[in-house]
Amino acid sequence: MDQLTVFGLVAVTAMLVTYALEERSPWFILAFACACLLGSAYGFLQGAWPFGVLEAVWAVVAADRWRRRVDR
Repeated sequence: MDQLTVFGLVAVTAMLVTYALEERSPWFILAFACACLLGSAYGFLQGAWPFGVLEAVWAVVAADRWRRRVDR
């Protein structure tokens, strides 16, 4: 397994774990947004630019959800 594949595995695993824990704290929502950025970077580095774009959009959506939840 090369380094890029390991990076992608870590990014997607972080997304899964932080998504599952979102109800516990708004900080997990922010962590999910950061994990989505890692997933986006992986997509672009791998050459799968549609995946990279989609993950970047998810990061923006998650960051907005975090902001709205913290502002309550």
